[in-house]
Amino acid sequence: MSRVNYDVMSDAQLKDYFLKHRGDQAAFQAYLDRINQRPLRIIANPNDPDFDEKIQAAIRQKLEAARGQSTEQSNTVLDPTHQD
Repeated sequence: MSRVNYDVMSDAQLKDYFLKHRGDQAAFQAYLDRINQRPLRIIANPNDPDFDEKIQAAIRQKLEAARGQSTEQSNTVLDPTHQD
């Protein structure tokens, strides 16, 4: 059996792989190592006058990114909030 090369997988592919192969501790560790290497992104300082707006914008951005990723993975899932 050949060894899986996690380095050639995108973040999404690696995440999907370890979710489907939950017993593969090496895949899970590779994913954790990858995401922990990224610098933390500071969204806002609590003293910013527009703190709430920055937080809400960051949440919207994350939700939109997640929604876009899920529609790429499956065209059969319909978004109940989408109106034509």
